[in-house]
Amino acid sequence: MLAVIRILILSVFILLSCICGLLLSIIRPFHKNNVYVIASWYGAMAKLLGVTLILKRDVEAENVGPAVYVANHQNSYDLFTIPAMVPKHCVSIGKKSLKWIPFFGQLYWLSGNILIDRSNRTKAANTISKAANKIKQQGLSVWMFPEGTRSYGRGLLPFKTGAFHTAMSADVPIVPVCMNSTDKSIKLNRWNNGTICIEMLAPINLDKTLTAREHAASIHSVMAAKITELDAQVRDE
Repeated sequence: MLAVIRILILSVFILLSCICGLLLSIIRPFHKNNVYVIASWYGAMAKLLGVTLILKRDVEAENVGPAVYVANHQNSYDLFTIPAMVPKHCVSIGKKSLKWIPFFGQLYWLSGNILIDRSNRTKAANTISKAANKIKQQGLSVWMFPEGTRSYGRGLLPFKTGAFHTAMSADVPIVPVCMNSTDKSIKLNRWNNGTICIEMLAPINLDKTLTAREHAASIHSVMAAKITELDAQVRDE
């Protein structure tokens, strides 16, 4: 019964947030803080899932300026957890197919996010170039999930290089955002689904003598180690 109630409330919330978000985005289309405002709504819904969020930010990440944020992506519940960490002046890059989702797709585009066609390498490269230009010209940050898909309990998947090409082209740092493993930790029929820790690490400046793939492998190691640390922290609570 609890699961049914939660699903109904979340469904109503998603519908209302899409309507309100569309109105906001129509009033100020592609505004640099549309995504931040809407993300804060979604992050607040973690409480409805019976989850307590513990958010930590490295002091160096507080006022980093334009950057490329990279976060691990685990399951559909991420929609109501990790958005709590989205900073101001930040948009995300998502797959082009999102625009066909009724309401949400139109909201995603009009709020200022960037759509990428992963099936076409040339178009994908152009999108990365477009994102780098937005960072440089508008002072925006970009949020990306470098795994490219949800991991569903398989651990931190190998990173694609798009985020790192973007950061190198725009000459901005990478800011890793790590969330502890959440596979099967949220059950809609359970009142208390425990704690989820999300930590924003210190910005990492990229050495241009290294390739995007080398940076992807290096930062993957940093994030994997932090996720292991967060998993241990959650188990000990």
